[in-house]
Amino acid sequence: MPLERRPTFGRAVAALIAGAALAGCTSAPPRSQFPDADAALDRLHAGFACVVGVQGTSKVDLVTQRGRVKGEVLLFAVNPASVRFDVVSPFGAMIYTLTADGKDYKLADLEQKTFFYGPADTCNLQRFTQVPVPPHALVSLLRGEAPVLTHNKEDASLSWESDGYYKLVIQSKHQATEEIHLTVVPEDFDKEWSQQRVRLTYLKVSQAGVGLYEARIKDHEKTVTANPRVDEEGLEPDVPPSGPACSAELPRTIRLLVPETEDDVIFEYKDAKWNPPLIDGTFTQPIPGGMRRQYTSCDGEIPPKVDAPDSPPSSDPAAD
Repeated sequence: MPLERRPTFGRAVAALIAGAALAGCTSAPPRSQFPDADAALDRLHAGFACVVGVQGTSKVDLVTQRGRVKGEVLLFAVNPASVRFDVVSPFGAMIYTLTADGKDYKLADLEQKTFFYGPADTCNLQRFTQVPVPPHALVSLLRGEAPVLTHNKEDASLSWESDGYYKLVIQSKHQATEEIHLTVVPEDFDKEWSQQRVRLTYLKVSQAGVGLYEARIKDHEKTVTANPRVDEEGLEPDVPPSGPACSAELPRTIRLLVPETEDDVIFEYKDAKWNPPLIDGTFTQPIPGGMRRQYTSCDGEIPPKVDAPDSPPSSDPAAD
């Protein structure tokens, strides 16, 4: 009878749901799977083939040795290792300006009224990010692409995890290991693996079993190319985008952290564009007036002897 079947059916559904909860839900892999880790990485990199760089406005939540700093950051991150961060406090005051062009690092700390300068290396960038990410890796992560450790093909493994992502583990030199999680774009799930788009969601780099840094990445959205830079008065020529038209996905939330500590930085893009127009001086800066200068290096390098009045000396020892 119908009145008897309905409660029976309801109890059966409830039992199935409870059983699934107890057993743990699993996610089936795509119909066509990547044959190896390098094939998966090739598909990830293919998604960024049109990207030269990114420009964006982002909320930033930065944990430093002096405490927590929240604000808004105007950022550029351009291949292969050029970055600029202009950090503004919630009250509208400029806090930091950091520039690095792959060679020289400069950080104007307007709270301490100190201008730091030195080589554009991992150690110096960590003074801002609090996370030991190399400059080229930082540029990659700020657009959602995985920097990949040097490795032989046989030293990279690939597995499909029941939570719905590919897990790649890469063994590299100097006891370094990298773990990468990639998800397949949902509408590509039934395509051949060579046509699937993938998203980076997690990355961890370790050395000798100690975690150096992690990246947790989410909220991927299609992003468009920046418009040309136009001089409204017509005095200067227009500056075109720095790369081709591009509609790659950009993750809107990027968190970089050190697993062994509470040091981290979170970027939440409010607005972003690919391949921004670039003008001379984007990745360098003059010394603001009235600021103390401090050379900074983690390798024991002796600071240059010549200190030009309008800009800090080059950090390149060959320039001495």
